[in-house]
Amino acid sequence: MDDTPINERQDVREIVRERYGEAARLVLEGKGAACCGGGNVGTGKGSCCSGTVEKDLISSGLYDKLEAAEIPEAALLASLGCGNPTALAELKEGEVVLDLGSGGGVDVLLSARRVWPSGFAYGLDMTDEMLALAEQIRREAGAENVKFLKGHIEEIPLPDNTVDVLISNCVINLSADKDAVLREAFRVLKPGGRFAVSDVVVEGELPDWIRRDLMAYVGCVAGALERSDYLRRLEAAGFVDASIEPIRRYMFADLPSGSPWGEEIAALSDEDKADLDGRVMSAFIRARKPQR
Repeated sequence: MDDTPINERQDVREIVRERYGEAARLVLEGKGAACCGGGNVGTGKGSCCSGTVEKDLISSGLYDKLEAAEIPEAALLASLGCGNPTALAELKEGEVVLDLGSGGGVDVLLSARRVWPSGFAYGLDMTDEMLALAEQIRREAGAENVKFLKGHIEEIPLPDNTVDVLISNCVINLSADKDAVLREAFRVLKPGGRFAVSDVVVEGELPDWIRRDLMAYVGCVAGALERSDYLRRLEAAGFVDASIEPIRRYMFADLPSGSPWGEEIAALSDEDKADLDGRVMSAFIRARKPQR
């Protein structure tokens, strides 16, 4: 294992891009649901694939039947989130929404429906395959108040004070420069704008070797911020009224053999897994940009 901290590795962005590009290709080629890590991609065996043999501990069951009926099936198959920010963001007709790391576009499409007819929804992603898939799904859904942008969440290609609500679904944990992401989020929000993000968060400490595990990083664990650190960084970026609400807590004992979260995690003893149980969680993170 490379002992270099993940956020100091020069190749981490490209590895994330490759993994999520592969996930999009699975859906584009009609080969099944996307997978959020490595493992036996497309099989559901030793991988965290939603809708396959072994359901993804993070991504499964996030959208109810009514929401699933609103959007093309491919959008759900490509979903790699850890929550449902559109259900918690209290979107209103006429608002402008931005989804950081929009992937196949499920949250963008749901947002666009909620802010219709005078509102608008942007999706930002760095992966060509995901953008192609999202645009295909947008056309199928007939969504006209949607635009997908190519770029990095650390450098959002929108002007200052552009959006009313910023959402994201299990993506900020994948950035090696989370402070830049939060500063950019603050910049593009209008005064009084809302930060409404689903993300993986850690309570307490994780072993250093987990933090250094690249597959655990791509699988949304190793890069997750500790809860108090997340709140501190939001405050440093200028946000107020920040809060973190747990949605799901993950049990390491539930990890399948060969999990893409890292072979060493899957090989832990039952006692060591139990000690880590519940420390990693999906959470809804709320904050607000001050009016002035």
